[in-house]
Amino acid sequence: MSPDSSVPTEIRTAGQPKPPLAALTDTEAVIDMIALRRYRLERIRAELRRLDYAGCLLYDPINIRYATGSRNMAVWTLHNAVRYCFIATEGPVVLFDFHNCEHLSQGLESVTEVRPATAWFYFGAAQHMQERVVRWAAELADLVRRHGGCNRRLAADHCDAAGVAALAAEGIEVCDGQEVTERARRIKSQEELACMMQSIAVAEAGMARMRAALEPGMTENQLWSLLHQVNIAMGGEWIETRLLASGERSNPWFQECSDRVIRPGDLVSFDTDLIGPFGYCADISRSFFCGPGKPNAKQQQLYRLAWEQIHSNMDLIRPGMSYRELAETSWALPDNCRANRYSVIAHGVGLCDEYPACVYLEDFDYGYDGLLEPGMTICVESYIGEVGGREGVKLEEQVLITETGIEPLSTFPFEDELLPRQI
Repeated sequence: MSPDSSVPTEIRTAGQPKPPLAALTDTEAVIDMIALRRYRLERIRAELRRLDYAGCLLYDPINIRYATGSRNMAVWTLHNAVRYCFIATEGPVVLFDFHNCEHLSQGLESVTEVRPATAWFYFGAAQHMQERVVRWAAELADLVRRHGGCNRRLAADHCDAAGVAALAAEGIEVCDGQEVTERARRIKSQEELACMMQSIAVAEAGMARMRAALEPGMTENQLWSLLHQVNIAMGGEWIETRLLASGERSNPWFQECSDRVIRPGDLVSFDTDLIGPFGYCADISRSFFCGPGKPNAKQQQLYRLAWEQIHSNMDLIRPGMSYRELAETSWALPDNCRANRYSVIAHGVGLCDEYPACVYLEDFDYGYDGLLEPGMTICVESYIGEVGGREGVKLEEQVLITETGIEPLSTFPFEDELLPRQI
């Protein structure tokens, strides 16, 4: 497919039909990593051209990974500004890496040159910050002048005030790079979908381990650790949150896991937020019942409502639908659960949670509009917890928007004993 197309590319396998997404595996025969990197870099450049930027400066390790395929201590570099990348709209990709890490990008055709980074944040520079930021800006400005023609507009995803001032002194206008990267990342190629399916498979393997191990007397932390263990053992990278809560800690939502002992009859709700193989996110939520015994009527009611919300909204979603239309037509929350609603109805997902964020209608003053497009991968969300109630249920499915509707990507089963017979 052309880099600007809104429909994912197909894997070129001579003489064979296109496999279903669930059949894709992480072998070189199926995932063309060079095509993956080429597609993603060109999507970045297409956005730079659209917005008339000379290039972009990326600090976020997720954006660097997307644009180049190169990674280095991603979680650490999220809060230590020791690694950045300059991408010319028409010209080279220059990666500035951490001390003695140039070898990590050897063989990557997506990186033109690797240079040592100039770290000017306080931890790395202290009283030398000003002299280093001047040196840093001069090097970047030289790249912009050499490869941007007369254009001095540089998009940056993150840049502290001292960096903006130093670049301005060099005649470089710093512009917002978040629009560039978020809009580039929103449409997935077939190679990206193959990577995402691998992460989902890892997440669901971890969820199965959790489901099998769940028993009274274990702590929330002990149960949560199983997902981490499976992810790391199967080539995954990290988990972005600690969102697992049991019993009365599951309502309201967003309490992270603790040493609370899970008791018989508790609901246990969690959100994977897992960054798996190839750096792709598997964002799936489920709620389990901890036996022995059977769920009570209230637990079944909460679970049924969450199940209905997820599936009603999935039935609504189609390409060309606006975010406002989704908000206006989405499943109506019960009045006694509305104040505890989740932050979004659905959100984009790729290398992490990403654009768009589709909010509830009553939150639209803080939201934004746009269109759902073929090739987007999104997570459809539900949290059902009554105001003042004891427990809450969290469910979430990861789906691909196709030309005609959606294709589910997550496959982990729902809980039969928590669903009424008629569903």
